Amino acid sequence: MVEVFQTSLNNQNDANRIIKHLQALFPEYLINFDLEDCDNILRVESSTDYIKVESIMECVQNKGHEIAVLLDIVPKK
Repeated sequence: MVEVFQTSLNNQNDANRIIKHLQALFPEYLINFDLEDCDNILRVESSTDYIKVESIMECVQNKGHEIAVLLDIVPKK
């Protein structure tokens, strides 16, 4: 399972600190940022069918950053 978030992070040092903090809390997740994307993407991958979305969002918010789930919108044909 993969969950993608839009964040307010735009600094690699801050992103590295957030990754380190999240990895300590959720060692089973693969976590990375794409700060070159316009949405400053936080990507979380789990080998299970469940990701603790609310907990991840709370952790990032507690570090002073905004975060929202990036919805996967499929265009209508």
